[in-house]
Amino acid sequence: MNRNRILILTTFIALLTVGCFLFGYTKINTDERFVSYIVDTKKQDIKLYWKNDNDEVFKSIDNLNNWLDTKNKKLIFAMNGGMFKKDNSPQGLFIDNERQINPLDTNKGNGNFYLMPNGVFYITTENLPKICKTTDYKETEQIKHATQSGPMLVVDGQIHSAFKKGSTNLNIRNGVGILEDNKLIFAMSKEEINFYDFANYFKKLGCKNALYLDGFVSRTYLPEQNWIQKDGNFGVIIGVTTNRK
Repeated sequence: MNRNRILILTTFIALLTVGCFLFGYTKINTDERFVSYIVDTKKQDIKLYWKNDNDEVFKSIDNLNNWLDTKNKKLIFAMNGGMFKKDNSPQGLFIDNERQINPLDTNKGNGNFYLMPNGVFYITTENLPKICKTTDYKETEQIKHATQSGPMLVVDGQIHSAFKKGSTNLNIRNGVGILEDNKLIFAMSKEEINFYDFANYFKKLGCKNALYLDGFVSRTYLPEQNWIQKDGNFGVIIGVTTNRK
């Protein structure tokens, strides 16, 4: 290889490195079992959606997408954002644009939501992402969006103690974690998976805390990766948008 080619290759690698540093990746290629998306809450418009202007529950990603079109917004990512009741109301804490719709649920019960520790995913008014155990959550006026779910997948860098390696409890699963650079990583399994392996995905990425959002009802909308699921029947939906030009 001559010196000019070496110079060109070196320059290309340097530009690629700078580009990745400035703009970040939106895809994790470490495991093809998952569709995943990284969100920089300081730079991107991420919100939790539940009802439209007519007080109607969105329920599906398609309904949310159509409504956003009327607001001149383009949906670039969406995922169901936590468990819900039969009437599609959020189970547990739900804060929408600094307004608390549902209080924190500190009860004991059956099912995944109550597999302790469960937790809360929230975004502060300073656009900082947080995930914590329900028992560590503190009410404050500095929270813009919040949803409660369970169980926690990763707690302080450790996989939830109730999860068993090799478990045959398989399902489609989706969740959210916080990466070491304080960006969010959303992930959904493309095939059925157990809790341990799903939690381990977030742990291997360096997430100190990660939260399970839901299971077999899970859907993800991510056109940039040719993953488009617009159906569903949810409560809260997590969405990332940009302004239409």
